[in-house]
This record gives sequence, structure tokens and C-alpha cells, in this order.
Amino acid sequence: MSEKSWHLDRRAFLMGSGISLGLPWMECMARDNDQPVRQDQKPRRICAMYFGFGVGLPGEDSPHAQWRWFPKGEGREFQFTETLKPLDVHREKLTVLGGLSHPNGRRMGGHDTGDTFLTGAFLNNKFLVNTISVDQVAAKSVGDQTRFSSLVLSTDGGVGEPTRSSTLSYNDKGRPLPALHQPQQIFDRFFGTGDADTIAERRKLKSASSMLDLVLEDSRSLRNRLGNQDREKLDEYLASVRQIELGVERSQRWLEIPRPELRDEERTMLHLDSDDEAPLQFIRTMYDLMYLAFRTDSTRVATYQITNMADCSSKAAKFPQLQGFKDSLHTLAHDWDKPEGAEKLGRWDRFMAEQFVYFLNRLDSAQEESGSILDNSMVLYGSSNSVTHDNSNYPLILAGGSEFGLKHGRYLKFSDQVPMSNLFVTMLNSAGVPCASFADSTGELTELKFQ
Repeated sequence: MSEKSWHLDRRAFLMGSGISLGLPWMECMARDNDQPVRQDQKPRRICAMYFGFGVGLPGEDSPHAQWRWFPKGEGREFQFTETLKPLDVHREKLTVLGGLSHPNGRRMGGHDTGDTFLTGAFLNNKFLVNTISVDQVAAKSVGDQTRFSSLVLSTDGGVGEPTRSSTLSYNDKGRPLPALHQPQQIFDRFFGTGDADTIAERRKLKSASSMLDLVLEDSRSLRNRLGNQDREKLDEYLASVRQIELGVERSQRWLEIPRPELRDEERTMLHLDSDDEAPLQFIRTMYDLMYLAFRTDSTRVATYQITNMADCSSKAAKFPQLQGFKDSLHTLAHDWDKPEGAEKLGRWDRFMAEQFVYFLNRLDSAQEESGSILDNSMVLYGSSNSVTHDNSNYPLILAGGSEFGLKHGRYLKFSDQVPMSNLFVTMLNSAGVPCASFADSTGELTELKFQ
């Protein structure tokens, strides 16, 4: 039997695909539009922080009620418990949100929802296809205005595995975006300067451009020899190559714009040698890098997964022990309803809140033409569990954004009929990213806005 014309030597295809897989990382590869850079727009920023396994929620009449994560009371009359008391300094610039969750998340396993915190998608063992995350919707709209379309951080770095992801961010195909986790690497990528860096970057871009030309040339010669189904796959592949090509072109344009200069005090505050063996310094360094990325307008979109839902394999699982707690994060989360467990987990939750306050302090102390960076940023902080294994009533805080018309200083309780995606629609519209719907949304959270 003679070989059919569309039966190709596997090596021939790898000539093209192998080139793209071996490309050096380019700063703007994630960007997927080719609009000119505009520097004259007032920055509107979105960022999100995530922690896994939920929080401590002893009953309101429990002897340990002071370690309940959610406040006492409701509306403007709420009171922070011991757990969130550090946030009192920013009371008028934040809102605690109760009752929200993703309906799809309530159908998933108790440790499976970290991947969908910013997407609202449904995942199970037979269906592991995610959807775009809210930060990347924003990045697609405003990413052309900054050197980097977004900043994606986590403790573990990379992408992890489905349902135990080590990134919060997903592109428009639902594919995870690798998270950065080494402070020195992040600093060098965002703020590295000098002729040597520029020359090396130009060489990378020139090399990438040449490789892309080869990929496209090889692919075009293959297309006419493929069947219809394989042509569709190849066309999808070529569309991805085209996005990389556009990113290379935009990177070349940004080379002509000097990187931002940092102040001396900003350089000295950084601990770029910090790692996951020293949680306090590591978390604060990551927050510092996010702050500097916003302060220098290097990006307007950021995510940070502080802890994920991998119970033992995650580097963050040992954070409590390294910080002086006797138990791992997983054990603390599971023991929240035991006599001594509520206070132990409550104290860990308070430690996490203190670091969040550190970040808010940074943003609020930096003044811009109109308000502070915090006033011009929306900061989401929370988890996709209430208590461990319970995928409802997410503990959530939205801070900042007063310049966008957000109304704060309250604890708002919602019914489980209100999907968390309504919050995303509100955030996107407030950030100047027109959005009629996201995932399973039913509208905006009008309660968050001045009428």
C-alpha cells in the first residue's frame, strides 16, 4: 500500500514546532494585540491574592468566636474579630464580602477549586479544561499600555497540575500561565538595566524573529500535504505562533523605552535572596515587587497565589511551621473546629492578614496625581474554601478603588444565589474594561458602588 500524501515524517513537523518550543522567554509574549502603547491614560489596576484551605470559622456563640474570620455585625456597624483586626487601619478603604462563591465550585472536590478562583469554571477528573481568568481579561484590554501585560506570581512557581495549580492566571484558551517565584528573577526581569542587558535582549529578539520565520516557512510548506482535521490543528498552532510574533514585535518597540528607575530606599527595602524557607520575608518581598511593578507602571494587572491546594507537595504547606506554628497548613485547616484548633488557625489567619496589611500600606503610602496607588487599584484577597473542603461562602476582601466609585467601610453579606462572577464583572467595569458578563455572572454587585 502506497503512503498517502498527508502521511508526514514526524521529524518534518518537529522542525517547525520544535523551534517555537525552544524559544527564549520574551517579556511581551503574553500580549495578544498589536495596538500602540499609550502612556497618557490614568492607571486603573487589578490584582488578586489567593490562599488555600479556607479560614477558621467557629460559631458566633463559640468560646473561640474572637478567632472567627468574618466580622461581627453587618454593614457599616461591623467589628473585626482578633483575626482581621490588623485590617482596621484600612477599614474605610475595604469591604469584607460574605456569602459569595462560584456555583461550579460547589460541584467540585474540596481541594479542587484553587484553579478556578479567578475563572469560575467547572473542573473534575474527566473534564480539566479551564477558562480565561479575570485578570487576563483585564490584561487583554490594558496590557498594551505597559511594558508587561501582567505579573503572575506564586510560592511554588510554574503551573503545577490540574486541580492543584500553582498559578491563578489562565489565557483565553484556558491554559495556565506560568507563575514566577524567585524574587531576584522577577526583579531582573522588571527592573534590570544596563547596556549588557539591552544587547542580550536585542540578540534574543533577533534570534526569536529568525526562528519564527523558519517556523512559518516550514508550516506553510506542510499545510498543503495535510488532511482537513490536521489542517485545523496546524491552523490553531499557527495562530499561537502569530501571537508570539506580535509579542516579539512589541518587545522590540519597548526596548527603545528605558526601564524605570527605582529610588534608593526602594532598592534597599528588597530582600531578593529571600525564599520559601522564611515565609514572612518571602511574602513581604513578593508584595514589595508587586508594589514596585504598580508604582513604576510596569504593569497594571497582577496575581499572587500565596498558598495553593496541594496539601503536602506545596512549598507553602510548611509556612506555618517555619513561622513558629507547630502544625502544617493542612493540619491547621483540618483542626479548625477542635478545642485548640480554632485559635491556632485564627492566629495563622491573622498572620496572613498582617502581611496583606503590609501590602495595602505600601499602596496607600504612594501618592499619585489623583489619590494613592491603592485608590487607583482594586485588590482582591481571599480563598475558594470557607473552611477546608467547603466550597461555599468564600472569605473575601476587596480593597482600594475609591477613585473608581467603589463604596467601602462595610461587611456585605450575599445569598448563595449571587455568583462570585458578579464581583468580577463589577471589577472589570470599574477598571474601565467594558464587561457585560463573565462566566456565570448575572449582573454587577451594585452594592459595591456609589449610586
